[in-house]
Amino acid sequence: EVQLAESGGGSVQAGGSLRLSCTVSGFTVDDFDMGWYRLDNENECNMVSSISSDGWTKYADSVKGRFLISQDNAKKTVYLQMNSLKPEDTGVYYCAADSPFPDYVYPCPKDTWGQGTLVTVSS
Repeated sequence: EVQLAESGGGSVQAGGSLRLSCTVSGFTVDDFDMGWYRLDNENECNMVSSISSDGWTKYADSVKGRFLISQDNAKKTVYLQMNSLKPEDTGVYYCAADSPFPDYVYPCPKDTWGQGTLVTVSS
């Protein structure tokens, strides 16, 4: 059974850091492009960052230079290191696996995604 499980969300003040983790089962993280979406509006999700099966990374303009995506194939885990957090980074973050990895998904979240993890950044 394919499953994705996120962890690492929480509440921080602006300028703080969090690291999100997504552990998968039923497949390996290099089988697909992997990444993170944020639920920005009702049923609308925008790509925050993705990493291709061969290691190419992509970031939304709003997080470039602040966030870093990585994966550990042995641990079957994808990480999102979030630094210099801003209040506008607040939201529910979902881990997803898809090839190709769309920049925008509607409706969301999909049944194949993780359950989501809440990030709250206060000013």
